[in-house]
Amino acid sequence: MKIGIVNDLPGVAALLRRVVGVDPANQVVWVALNGAEGVELCAKETPDLILMDMVMPDMDGVETTRRIMASTPCAILIVTGSIRVNANRIFEAMGHGALDAVDTPPLHTGKTGDGFEPLMAKIATISRLVGDKRGGRRVAVPDRASQHHRHDRLLAIGASAGGPAVLATLLRDLPKDFPAAVVIVQHVDEQFAAGMATWLNQSTALPVRVAVEGDRPTVGEVLLAGTSDHLTLTSADRVGYTSDPIDYVYRPSVDVFFHSAVRLWRGDVVGVLLTGMGRDGALGLKALRDRGHYTIAQDQATSAVYGMPKAAATINAAVDILPSGRIAAKLMDVLTAKI
Repeated sequence: MKIGIVNDLPGVAALLRRVVGVDPANQVVWVALNGAEGVELCAKETPDLILMDMVMPDMDGVETTRRIMASTPCAILIVTGSIRVNANRIFEAMGHGALDAVDTPPLHTGKTGDGFEPLMAKIATISRLVGDKRGGRRVAVPDRASQHHRHDRLLAIGASAGGPAVLATLLRDLPKDFPAAVVIVQHVDEQFAAGMATWLNQSTALPVRVAVEGDRPTVGEVLLAGTSDHLTLTSADRVGYTSDPIDYVYRPSVDVFFHSAVRLWRGDVVGVLLTGMGRDGALGLKALRDRGHYTIAQDQATSAVYGMPKAAATINAAVDILPSGRIAAKLMDVLTAKI
């Protein structure tokens, strides 16, 4: 990959250049020492990936990410001194389209590369995502065990880059008596999941928490996928985690959860696929629609990254394609009509 670096500390920028250089397949094409310079350089030569600092004077990583994604979008990985301290800013940046975040390697990292591993792993994963031109593998969909009955309804939501901000808006607009269980699969590192649940809780009357093994999706509550394994229904009313498919680039996978809902959920399902890079969720959304469930894909105009919903639209997986601000109202119309 061609990689750009935005960091106001020359020592850290030099360290990041060393990390990139560990893999000869990657190349640093430019280094910006402030956000404004990063926006300018990205416009002149848009890289495959930007390693973006979060805390910078004048223009921080959130605003720099917003401007780049609005003008010359590309993959952005937040590399910051402390993801724990900067969690709220990171979620904002992810709302504008950043893919993930990782702590900056320690400056005393030796020439052998010890301490590079977390950042190198993130770069390798994004490299696979950027290179995923044909989309993810097809997940097998066994026949559904039973037909529709009068069971609880399920709202299944998938999101990736740009998702946190849209999720916050969508959940904010749902009432506390929302008549369905909600499960969200957002592409996010497991170390952010608990913080993201807390952050989303500030925006909604519905309780949001990280899903744990054996949880039961419950009407009026929101479960958020919380590990790098895939969240899936393990029975008609319980969720769990699975590592399979183990080499799937999207983790946790939206497709895996959507397909499990097709197979096991006994009531009505509404599937929603939001902004994100790649194709994850498109095949699962199509499987839901093919089984008679209602489906929505976010439109291009309001998507920070029009990848996943575009893939869904291309294969006619969505009953409706809507701007983010209209999704909550449509969900209420659909679900109250089914009561």
